[in-house]
Amino acid sequence: MTSAVAEDGRVDAITLLSVDPNVITQIKSEEKDGYTAYQLGTEKSKNINKAQKGHYKASKAEPKVVREFRTEELAQDLKLGDQVNVEAFEVGDIVHVTGISKGKGWAGTIKRHNFHRGRKTHGGRSYRRPGSIGSMYPQKIFKGKKMAGQMGHTQVTTRNLKVALVDAELGVLGIIGSIPGPRKGVVLVKGAK
Repeated sequence: MTSAVAEDGRVDAITLLSVDPNVITQIKSEEKDGYTAYQLGTEKSKNINKAQKGHYKASKAEPKVVREFRTEELAQDLKLGDQVNVEAFEVGDIVHVTGISKGKGWAGTIKRHNFHRGRKTHGGRSYRRPGSIGSMYPQKIFKGKKMAGQMGHTQVTTRNLKVALVDAELGVLGIIGSIPGPRKGVVLVKGAK
């Protein structure tokens, strides 16, 4: 992340994303597949099997990361093998960013759900314990009860972020605010509808 000064003097925190060119590997249509979508692939795969080679043969690409984006209708100017790069965005666009959040491992209720700790003095024994988790009836714990468990490493979407910078020469996209995931993580940037 970095920061930039806006025209009105406001300092914004900006996340810089490296955007590799995305190749259209498949175009799905309403007649053939039941819905309209574009399948995009990026980076170069080291190990690719025969089934994938056959699938990517028409687009002449061997991508490492492949994702599908549904659309209302197909654009006439996009065809198989075309590249979609950072120039698809403009400064001021509102986007949604989806990524896998940082994994924090097994965490207790204080870290995971912001529970308060118990007292340390006067014989307090429930210092970092969750406390009561249910009553006598209905003799079970309901699903979704806030307890200790795996924290992070889930898909998270940060919505309505603003594009602050588009550099086609370097392949850099700057977005105001923070986005989910670690450094060098793969994120999806979609235009808000």
